[in-house]
Amino acid sequence: MDSTETGTAAAGKIRVDGSKIAAKKEPEVLVYSSPDCPYCTQAKAYLAGKGVKFTEYDVSKDRERAQEMVMKTGQGGIPVLQINGRMIVGFDRQQIDVALTRAPPPRRDMALGNIIYDPFNI
Repeated sequence: MDSTETGTAAAGKIRVDGSKIAAKKEPEVLVYSSPDCPYCTQAKAYLAGKGVKFTEYDVSKDRERAQEMVMKTGQGGIPVLQINGRMIVGFDRQQIDVALTRAPPPRRDMALGNIIYDPFNI
């Protein structure tokens, strides 16, 4: 007999062995975009259609966020999506879907056991 419950994991559910199933954590999503960018509009509509909450930054008006975006990706093209710490440049449904299902990568300072400034974890 399988020790896990079938169906989606949700808070309050319990496995057959008595251990609790943790609630699935929502992905952390940032979208760097501009109002006049059609691919940005498509990316935001795609996320909204999947029920994904996201924080949007209008890089045409927010110079600091535009610089942050370039620092993170090395590129100036939009849209840029940051999903669970992973960067996606452009509107790519397949990459978005994969990033939404993956856990965030380990922070470099934790993985190395060092205390360092991590510019990608702003």
